[in-house]
Amino acid sequence: MEPVRVGVIGGSGVYDMQTLTDIEEVKPKTPFGEPSDAIVVGTLSGQRVAFLPRHGRGHRVSPTELNSRANVYAFKSLGVERIVAISACGSLREDYAPRHIVIPDQLFDRTRERPLSFFGGGLVVHVSFAEPFCPDLSHALYQAVKATAVAVHKGGAFVVIEGPRFSTKAESNVFRQWGMDIIGMTAVPEAQLAREAEICYASMAHVTDYDVWHETEQTVTVEAVIKNLLANAEVARQAIQELVAALPEERTCECQHALRDAIITNRDVIPEQVKKELAILVGKYLQ
Repeated sequence: MEPVRVGVIGGSGVYDMQTLTDIEEVKPKTPFGEPSDAIVVGTLSGQRVAFLPRHGRGHRVSPTELNSRANVYAFKSLGVERIVAISACGSLREDYAPRHIVIPDQLFDRTRERPLSFFGGGLVVHVSFAEPFCPDLSHALYQAVKATAVAVHKGGAFVVIEGPRFSTKAESNVFRQWGMDIIGMTAVPEAQLAREAEICYASMAHVTDYDVWHETEQTVTVEAVIKNLLANAEVARQAIQELVAALPEERTCECQHALRDAIITNRDVIPEQVKKELAILVGKYLQ
């Protein structure tokens, strides 16, 4: 198969990429089990692009049940170097209004039950994560969304909760006091797994509601989330098409070298099975 350089993870309400042509479905095998669904590979703006519905077609996988390790590993096995993650989010500030789009630049992890790393079992890796989203890809994504004429905000702290329930008012107000800007359930561990895989990662976060803190707006409901996401679904597709057409072939960011100084385990004691399973991630550093 021709290498695929760009991967798109579709969130709630974005379960397909209708603009893809020359489509084929693939089901890469991973050491971590099966991805959320078959990955659809097609051509967009002259480039091969891989699309994965994060929650599976029909939205059957909850945030806590997501096999993010399999999803990101599968993209890596296809040759993906950049991932754009589309997701729903709640706004924790007045000026990030429903149907706006946010390209966040920071993460705050409030999850509790998810595997957060590819590594372990005799291989210890401490990856740098001060800037959790790729600055280069995030900037390009911001420009692509801006070209659609939809209101878009560059930057913001994205707090990720375990879910699947929505926040209490007390939690929502505390997140606002902490300086968080938007809230969602899936960017962790996707972002850090992408960094461990040396894949650039950026988020297109669609504001669907004001969470539960706003005194004059309705609190978040599934109905409101889906209604606002579907309203912006075509915007997401247009922005991805703009982005893919504008991306340079070569990357200049540090994401591509994330593991260069991150492996702390003595190479001689790393189990052979671990080396084999994670060869596409660490093989070049263990030679």
